[in-house]
Amino acid sequence: MAVTALLGTCSIGSLRTGFLSLLRQQLPVCAVFMSSSSQFREEQLRIRQAQLMSRGLPKQKPIPGVKHVVVVASGKGGVGKSTTAVNLALGIAASDQVKAVGLLDADVYGPSIPRMMNLKGNPELSKNNLMIPLVNYSIKCMSMGFLVEETAPIVWRGLMVMSAIEKLLRQVDWGELDYLVIDMPPGTGDVQLSISQNVPISGAVIVSTPQDIALVDARRGAEMFQKVNVPILGLVQNMSVFQCPKCNHETHIFGEEGARRLAETLGFDVLGDIPLHINIRETSDQGRPVVVSDPQSSEAKAYLKIASEVLSRIS
Repeated sequence: MAVTALLGTCSIGSLRTGFLSLLRQQLPVCAVFMSSSSQFREEQLRIRQAQLMSRGLPKQKPIPGVKHVVVVASGKGGVGKSTTAVNLALGIAASDQVKAVGLLDADVYGPSIPRMMNLKGNPELSKNNLMIPLVNYSIKCMSMGFLVEETAPIVWRGLMVMSAIEKLLRQVDWGELDYLVIDMPPGTGDVQLSISQNVPISGAVIVSTPQDIALVDARRGAEMFQKVNVPILGLVQNMSVFQCPKCNHETHIFGEEGARRLAETLGFDVLGDIPLHINIRETSDQGRPVVVSDPQSSEAKAYLKIASEVLSRIS
């Protein structure tokens, strides 16, 4: 009786209908609220993840006294990267607008700079307990090869290598340098990532032969630098052509224009072509790089052109 008096003439069926109608009216409002709440939570999560990521990444610190850092890299070994790095450093130093250039050999496992630059001996220490670079051809050089015997294998795990790289970067008295050229190890491993994330880099030069198998790895190297926001100055097509010393017939031993096609695909420039020439190999082995030992040769002029291209892109 009490229930009937309270509800009056309303039946249970009509109340159910009214309740369902009211619920349908409120559902869009609830959906909007839940959607905005979900978006808010997702945005907060994204901000939090970004904060954690920025906390985990190392802070880039310039090398004291060094204005520009140029890295010379390749996706694989054996494409002439170190030879290019040495002659590029000498080519940059030959410019009238450059006063001082340094060369860092970051290839810990296979240092080539000591022999190519005809340097031996252990670095002395400055008053600040920093290693003093060895100098030849007016280039300040530092390499793991100065700290170990020439034939001694370096059998180190990753953490030891990273510690050595940090010392070669930060515990060297570079003085005032306009450019520091870094000869990177081949590949896309810890050393490349560490240097790219720890040091402000003005640009990267990718070295490759025109051979397809080398270009695949060169592309990996280029894309790695893009991911860590390092500007790519361009590609160097090394060993582009062989000219017979007797008849001057040209042969494209490693293929023709492969690096140029890759550069076009990736949207980069080709800084220059370096021929496969015995003069380059002999002068490198003798510690007399072709840019200083035979500056009027076509081989040296090819390196000088690349150096000029690098300078124009950075300045």
